[in-house]
Amino acid sequence: MEKQDIRREVRQRIKALSPEERLAEARSIFDKVEALDRFCEAECVAVFVAMPDEVPTKETLKRWLAMGKRVVVPRVEGDIMRFYDYSPERIVVGAYGIEEPVGDDEVEPSAIDLIIVPARAFTLAGARLGRGGGFYDKYMSLDNFRAYKVGVAFSCQIFDELPTDKHDILVDRVVF
Repeated sequence: MEKQDIRREVRQRIKALSPEERLAEARSIFDKVEALDRFCEAECVAVFVAMPDEVPTKETLKRWLAMGKRVVVPRVEGDIMRFYDYSPERIVVGAYGIEEPVGDDEVEPSAIDLIIVPARAFTLAGARLGRGGGFYDKYMSLDNFRAYKVGVAFSCQIFDELPTDKHDILVDRVVF
């Protein structure tokens, strides 16, 4: 299958999930993430603010803050993605209709211990198919990026194989 065909297929699969199914899967996914040694050891965790067709993160963002984790979220600036400290009151709708942080206190990539990565699809081996902008691949390719990479997805987003390019960055673990 071509990348666009897979993206279209995944959109339909996610659309078929009820809001209750999405929340239940999200809770299960993030319970599994929280059980990882890498999560327990992490001081700074990068997490996306979910769009409607992604694994919901709103509960998780608040819970991880309450656990004492430093939680950082992305903001797209032109063709570059940067991460900033998360605070519910500092989130606005930004580029592409995505909720993102305001402020100019960028977090250095080297400060992030664990990053939660979204995608349209994953393989269990860590290959990922994003939305096509390459933002996560560019970020995870930075010289001072060292975080453990965890891909999160609904079970309907897991594929045996995906088309990949040489610039695609694999995640270390996929949780679904």
